[in-house]
Amino acid sequence: MNLQQRLVALRKEGHIEDTVLLLEHSPVITLGRNAKDTHVLASPETLNLRGVELFACDRGGDVTFHGPGQLVAYPVFDLRAFPSRQMERKTLGVIEFVRGLEEVLIRVCADFGIASERISGLTGVWTIPSSCRVQAKIAAIGVHISHGVTSHGFALNVSTDLQYFDLIVPCGISSKPVTSMANELTQPVGMQEVVAAVIRKFSDVFQKECQTVESLDDLLQNNKDIPMKPPSELRKLQNEEETFWA
Repeated sequence: MNLQQRLVALRKEGHIEDTVLLLEHSPVITLGRNAKDTHVLASPETLNLRGVELFACDRGGDVTFHGPGQLVAYPVFDLRAFPSRQMERKTLGVIEFVRGLEEVLIRVCADFGIASERISGLTGVWTIPSSCRVQAKIAAIGVHISHGVTSHGFALNVSTDLQYFDLIVPCGISSKPVTSMANELTQPVGMQEVVAAVIRKFSDVFQKECQTVESLDDLLQNNKDIPMKPPSELRKLQNEEETFWA
């Protein structure tokens, strides 16, 4: 989280280009701005026994789980640098950005032979039901946008232990199950293969050339002396308007 906050501050100041963090979290339940306490089904004692943290964050949306086997992508984009495809806008809007994230996910799933889609009125990506499979959520999305700069993003279940989702009402939706790529394919899926596909699809959908770096030092290079400012300070100083979406 601290790394993401630092990158957001640097992007707002124009010291770095648009960046996507790709990572796996240790087991954690996160509560978005619209989260309901009742959507965490497990007691604190149970969470402690399972080694699951509970963390409130500033993304939009409800309750979700992050953990090993799940690929999390945090785009730190200045939306004002992206042209809109909508006639009434010059730059990328919030809804268009979220639809772009969904498109990245749908294309990644397609590369692995998993048919997926959007559901009207909901955010995220869902498998397409078949004669032997029910519709299930394979990826969740929740974002925060401040002064045009995005944070948070999506979580794609690659080989996640789906039993963790029994601890919550995922995204506040109890009527549909959660799935993973490995569950849909009934075979292991390599995380690095999925990472490579996500990088390709980000490049295709957002029409940006992507270069990978292994560390923050590699990314910053000539910007190592720039101080880190917590986003709360920046909001106070700059009177930022914020958008939350999930």
